[in-house]
Amino acid sequence: MVLDICNLVKRYDPAAEPVLRDVSFAMAPGETLALEGESGSGKSTLLHLVAGLDRASGGQITVDGTDITALADGALAQMRRSTVGLIFQQFNLIPSLTVEKNIAFQARLAGRFDPDWAAHLAETIGLADHLQSYPETLSGGQQQRVAIARALAAKPRLLLADEPTGNLDEATADTVLQLMLDSAAETGTALLMVTHSPRQAARMQRRLHLSHGVVQPLESAA
Repeated sequence: MVLDICNLVKRYDPAAEPVLRDVSFAMAPGETLALEGESGSGKSTLLHLVAGLDRASGGQITVDGTDITALADGALAQMRRSTVGLIFQQFNLIPSLTVEKNIAFQARLAGRFDPDWAAHLAETIGLADHLQSYPETLSGGQQQRVAIARALAAKPRLLLADEPTGNLDEATADTVLQLMLDSAAETGTALLMVTHSPRQAARMQRRLHLSHGVVQPLESAA
């Protein structure tokens, strides 16, 4: 399994109900999974825990064979560089780098930069004419596409995406999601995507619904 979550618990206030309680599921290489649920249900919290950006209150998260709940901060940072791709609602692009260099950045850190793959991503996602531009000159939707291409360029074992198409029009969103699905199939990347779109969720292989800190499976999709 690329991702194995067992009895995960997250509390911010010991006197209140946990944000996540006894969450358990696993993902195989190349598998795609949609995480759905109402706003405030803990979906983004779950992604942050899997990314090692927050600490669990209990349970275990295993990423590519390593229990990350036992890792120090430095090891977690290395895990994010080498194993996990992140597409969050904050783009976190580097303003001093061009689009081309932003796309290559994560892949170079991971030691997996492939210029042909990066060029393919830029062309497919509609950035080929903006490679020498800087983030501040781009629209929000274009910046989101750069963030998506950057995450895919490194061919991560696990891709975590929090509403990755939220700033895109419907046609572009469909193209971007198809690129992520094709990338998962081609590279064996497991894709865990938070989405509010039932239409996009239906294109994933599996769907989970998060409510009151508990996950429940929905009908199989793809």
